[in-house]
Amino acid sequence: MDVPEVYLVAPSKKNNNCNGEQIMSPILAEFIGTAILLLFGCGVVANVILNKTKGNSSGWIVITWGWGMGVFIAVFTMGQFSGAHINPAVTLGLATAGLFDWAMVVPYILAQVAGGFVGGFLTWLTYKDHFEATEDETTKLGVFSTIPEIRNYGSNFMTEVIGTFILIFGILYLASPGFIDVNGEFLSTITINGEEVGFGLGALSALPVALLVFGIGLALGGPTGYAINPARDLGPRIAHAVLPFSKKGSSDWAYSWVPIVAPSVGAVLAGLVYLLL
Repeated sequence: MDVPEVYLVAPSKKNNNCNGEQIMSPILAEFIGTAILLLFGCGVVANVILNKTKGNSSGWIVITWGWGMGVFIAVFTMGQFSGAHINPAVTLGLATAGLFDWAMVVPYILAQVAGGFVGGFLTWLTYKDHFEATEDETTKLGVFSTIPEIRNYGSNFMTEVIGTFILIFGILYLASPGFIDVNGEFLSTITINGEEVGFGLGALSALPVALLVFGIGLALGGPTGYAINPARDLGPRIAHAVLPFSKKGSSDWAYSWVPIVAPSVGAVLAGLVYLLL
């Protein structure tokens, strides 16, 4: 049985040129989308915690709102080309639920991690002077990657599993790629004037997903900083490790496995539960 492609937003005609040929590959779209997400996400963290910024000390709600807006813009712009997973956990969850081709999982994840690196790099480039004006090494690392407030690997792992489970489970029901007709059949497209058109919430599917991420940050982000996305943590952490700025300190690789493995576990569990319901 063929595995259907699942888009977080319905594909649009903008995905094709006048000859019906695709104008952006899904892999490139995942790369760009994840870079956008991390530029917004790491950027808002930098604005709040680095010294001498306009947004210094503006607080957790600003950070969670910035991440939510990053999700919205990334999904709104790139969803028509790739489905805008922008998160290896989303890709794994959809594949586990039978809604995404396993053959595309590794290419998507590689593009997402690379995009995360670029987003982290662009944040550093934007706030370069403020990194130099900030003395604390942990604060600088916190712009790029998650750091638990209380380091307890078991608790940190469980927090990330729960947060990612909610994210993927919510996405599977919030971002429908179609609708149920009067006969109870699922339709992902409709035909208008002889032309097949994608159906669903369209670009507005980006809004409930963004609000979901915003809510997870407010409710569950306190203990670990809610990675809930391996590319969100790994890509920028690599950027932190290689970028040349003073008083950088450790990239904390001892903790790095938690925001990679735990979201992956949460995503697979969400996909399995979806199959059982």
